[in-house]
Amino acid sequence: MAIISVTDQSAGQNAQNLSGLSDPSGANTPDAMGDRLGLLQEWVARTLGHRAWRIAPASNDASFRRYFRISQESASTGSPATLIVMDAPPDKEDCRPFIRVAQLFHAAGAHVPTVIAENLEQGFLLLSDLGDTTYLAALGNPDSHSAKPANDSADRLYRDAIAALISIQTSSRQGELPDYDRALLERELQLFPDWYIAKQLGLTLSAAQHTLLRQGFDAILDNNLAQPRVFVHRDYHCRNLMVCTQANPGVLDFQDAVHGPITYDLVSLLRDAYIAWPEERVIDWCVRYWETARKAALPVSGDFSEFYRDFEWMGAQRQIKVIGIFARLCHRDGKTAYLNDQPLVMAYLRRTCLRYRELAPLARLLDQIAPLEKSTGYTF
Repeated sequence: MAIISVTDQSAGQNAQNLSGLSDPSGANTPDAMGDRLGLLQEWVARTLGHRAWRIAPASNDASFRRYFRISQESASTGSPATLIVMDAPPDKEDCRPFIRVAQLFHAAGAHVPTVIAENLEQGFLLLSDLGDTTYLAALGNPDSHSAKPANDSADRLYRDAIAALISIQTSSRQGELPDYDRALLERELQLFPDWYIAKQLGLTLSAAQHTLLRQGFDAILDNNLAQPRVFVHRDYHCRNLMVCTQANPGVLDFQDAVHGPITYDLVSLLRDAYIAWPEERVIDWCVRYWETARKAALPVSGDFSEFYRDFEWMGAQRQIKVIGIFARLCHRDGKTAYLNDQPLVMAYLRRTCLRYRELAPLARLLDQIAPLEKSTGYTF
């Protein structure tokens, strides 16, 4: 990855070198990127009070946000050696939820980036750097979606992630975050027929198939909305957890946090769209979470089998949503790589639907609309 000195190249040249984040809206076209990169560089220089730093892409996500790593060339500046700059175009993204949730999660004891400086008008945040090693990089092979079987650190990393999650949940307070209500859960489910069935598969459901889908959705929502409610990160998985030598894990991408079902983040973590674990290991980690949550007086069921049922039904909602999101990212935003992750998520969903009688209508619909995917196998 080339490092670009702000004193060596113009903003337009930098935009070309820092591209690769294209989208059809025009927000990430070379001209737009060059304009924003120039503004970002000037803001960083004013904020740090010097130009003895270099900039390189750090990451991008499934939104319009971009992240850059600032490497300072002089230790005498008094600032950390590296920092992260978030570029969130204000007409596309709002930085305020990120700042608010960072405060809440930090107060809960989670290791989140420190907001060092902010420019809400231009959509820039200067953040502390939690490193560049995600849980996925440390644990998994993204091509095969399989965890490295000999990785002895997995248990420690997931224990840390569960402990951090419980810290966040025990700090929950009603009214601090948006409610993960039926309307929001329903909108997420609707991504599946709109983008996966209609756009990706090119299918139009019959009246009978619409009924099957509606029955499945209603059953899932009834379970989800009956669960106890806590703070929900909403994307608590291996790409948003950073391996840190102290206060592991670092937690990222929390700006969409809500107040919602208690099993949501746990199923995001353990039924991850990007890495698969054997089912016996998932159950073991679920038991550890459940035991620790009970000791922490979190409102989990006193019966583990009931808790695990809630975990799986919450997973069904998330998996339906994620399949739709991945289809939208491909067909609307041109991010085709996300389709590689769909089969694993579909495998999770099929397995859950086949386990529970109430979800049999949804299992039948999946057989009808995507019969070939049924044969995709994963080892759990």
